[in-house]
Amino acid sequence: MKELLILSGKGGTGKTTIASAFIRLAEARAYADCDVDAPNLHLVADWETEPERRDYFGLPKARIDRDLCIQCDRCYQHCRFHAIRKDDGYQVDPYACEGCAVCSYVCPAGAVTMEPSHDGELRLYEERDLVFSTAELKMGSGTSGLLVTEVKKDLRRKAVADFAIIDGSPGIGCPVIASLSGVDMVLIVAEPSVSGFSDMERIIQTAARFGTKMAVCVNKSDTNPELSAEIEDYCRDRGLLFVGTIPFDSEAVKAVNRRQTIVDIECSSGKAVREIYRRTMDALFEKEGA
Repeated sequence: MKELLILSGKGGTGKTTIASAFIRLAEARAYADCDVDAPNLHLVADWETEPERRDYFGLPKARIDRDLCIQCDRCYQHCRFHAIRKDDGYQVDPYACEGCAVCSYVCPAGAVTMEPSHDGELRLYEERDLVFSTAELKMGSGTSGLLVTEVKKDLRRKAVADFAIIDGSPGIGCPVIASLSGVDMVLIVAEPSVSGFSDMERIIQTAARFGTKMAVCVNKSDTNPELSAEIEDYCRDRGLLFVGTIPFDSEAVKAVNRRQTIVDIECSSGKAVREIYRRTMDALFEKEGA
């Protein structure tokens, strides 16, 4: 199954708006939202059925049994993350605990145990041969990369299609790295701003380490035509495929607020995305050596 991942170096570039448009244009039978910190692709997906929900357990965290605790203070002294509290007897702050298990190792009374931590929820939508895999990480949890891996596993396990679209996370952190693993191509959505240019460079460098085929487009290009042209030149100078620009479009905002994609209506951004989609698909499915 060919997998197209859509990424951006920063939030707010319109990545999910473009991903939802691609899903509609492709009539995709398999897709996923790997932005587990703030998933919202489901808002424009027309699902009548409820998803299959599964609890996600990340790395184990410490728990102190107060009945066994002898208050020797060793756990407090050895915790480098300052996750042990002594306000009302010894207890663990689950938001600060990193699951290193040092407190359990140094406890002479066996009062500290490592227990599975409920860190989020996996959601799998299925309807005949149509599959949508997503998840939501629990606030304060730090295992987003592992959860993204589970989202992709569910997609690959259930999908019968020969093509899938994956909406990734912004930035270059763990969820992005987990999203990049094993995909066939990544479309990077850039923004014509100083920070947008810098973040685009970072995500290109990150994707290059995976040897993944890349393409770049610029959203809201007419808000800074000079910088948009610089991004296109940057791609050309480095042999990166530049697939087009998308103008700022107030109609796009209205469409999203109506839970539509920008290709569901007649608008300038939708027209531009159709051309970007065509060029991206041509690159994704080109024959080896062609």
